[in-house]
Amino acid sequence: MNTIQLTKKENYTIVQLNRGKVNAINQQMVNELRATFDDLLKDDSVKGVVLTGIPHFFSAGLDVIELYGYDKSQIETFFAAFGALHLQLATFPKPLICAITGYAPAGGCVLAIAADYRVMADDEKYTIGLNEVAVNIQISNNLVTAYAFWLGNSKANQYLLEGKLLSAEEALTSGLIDETVALEDVLPQAEKKMQHYLRADESIFKNTKKKLRKQWLNVIDADASKDLNEAIQLWWHPNIRAKMKAFIDSLQKK
Repeated sequence: MNTIQLTKKENYTIVQLNRGKVNAINQQMVNELRATFDDLLKDDSVKGVVLTGIPHFFSAGLDVIELYGYDKSQIETFFAAFGALHLQLATFPKPLICAITGYAPAGGCVLAIAADYRVMADDEKYTIGLNEVAVNIQISNNLVTAYAFWLGNSKANQYLLEGKLLSAEEALTSGLIDETVALEDVLPQAEKKMQHYLRADESIFKNTKKKLRKQWLNVIDADASKDLNEAIQLWWHPNIRAKMKAFIDSLQKK
């Protein structure tokens, strides 16, 4: 694995995103995460998973600089795989906790909202949220549904249209995350929560999780081909490409 690292504990595994300074998500990371979670699902010795990042960055989101250079076949493959990864995490039956070690906008939030519990570093500079509108990427119906599941329809509607990123305090108040602690305590606190979850009977936990997510998962579009085609068409629209190029130029100047 080149973009993630695994740490096996007694009965759970820590999956750490570990790609460069900001953990930007590209095709390789998506492929490795999908393969890893498939393996963890099948491994009966793994009772739960903690997904975390590196100090200051859980994930800065999609690697738009790399993705901008993808051809039509590559971007179609990426969007399809990334959507499938979100559904894979959302339907993962074992306890899944996110230790959010810093910034988690856009694609980082896509990963985080699939978890059962989210612990985030409490520094006011760190933000989280689905700000796709602000960065000119079309959001899918499945992500709208997931956001509304945690925030409620009203707040999801407001924040998605604004492309709003939330501070850790705002995210806690809105229900997007469950707890804030100092950066150095994020992973230990997530592991503590995992140990609490693992005290429950495995079958009862899984059945209860399935019931709690029933309203969400019942409306998931496992095919999502219409959404995919829409996102791809908009990706190549000249006006959107121009805005994306300007955004990339601003990133590269930092």
